[in-house]
Amino acid sequence: MKNVLITGASGGLGKLTAKHFADNGWNVIATMISLDLAEDLEGYPNVKCYQLDVTSTENINIAKTQILNDFEAIDVVVNNAGLGYRSFVELSEDSKIDTIVDVNWLGVVKVCRAFIPVFRKQKYGQFINITSIAGLVNLPLGNFYHSTKQAVESFSECMSYELLDFNVSVCTVQFGNAPTDFQNNVVKCEESKIPSYDKMMDSINTILNKKTSKNQNLTKTIVAKLFSIANKPSKSFRKYTIGFDANFMKYLRRILGYRLFNFVIRKKVLKS
Repeated sequence: MKNVLITGASGGLGKLTAKHFADNGWNVIATMISLDLAEDLEGYPNVKCYQLDVTSTENINIAKTQILNDFEAIDVVVNNAGLGYRSFVELSEDSKIDTIVDVNWLGVVKVCRAFIPVFRKQKYGQFINITSIAGLVNLPLGNFYHSTKQAVESFSECMSYELLDFNVSVCTVQFGNAPTDFQNNVVKCEESKIPSYDKMMDSINTILNKKTSKNQNLTKTIVAKLFSIANKPSKSFRKYTIGFDANFMKYLRRILGYRLFNFVIRKKVLKS
């Protein structure tokens, strides 16, 4: 049986991905911020849960030691852990900026750094780094979330060159708003009492909620694609874009260029 390590496996897409891999014959190394969140996965004989905080190098190394004591090899690492922060730059808070950077970007960096030696020693392995439509285009109120996801895109592509000689593949996966708990857990800035800001926040919240409610089949599609990618690693760096929303935005941005794309977003999304 192959072995997959998934970060952020306690809920949302991470949990669904863990269950799908387990149901299809893989051993799942399900990592999460707290083992108190592991209840839904305890009934799976081929799922083993570990406490792992992606923001802590020390904690990652402790978890890594435990994992390697239990598993002789790791075939795939899925960097799934992530969170959202929707705020205007003016109203943003240092602690919330630090948190999203630590989890969404540096968390990926630290987990990859920890497990590259494992893959290098094995002479095989695959990193699947989950980003978002936010890794492809820039949209209103995406200042912090989009920045971290685009950082992961750049980091992943650069890292892929380093690992070619060791038969280690790297890819990123982008998609739109899937019906998981993610949107409900996005941290938002306080109401500003600035009419322009509040109007924009209401507009973006409404659009994203509608998109999420419409994408009922997207989560299953994402999970199935992650499983397919894991089973057929590409030696060269790949970006996998899943779902209509993400593919539409990707090609619209490419065709229009940044100036026309910016104009369309202002007219269609912000009505300005």
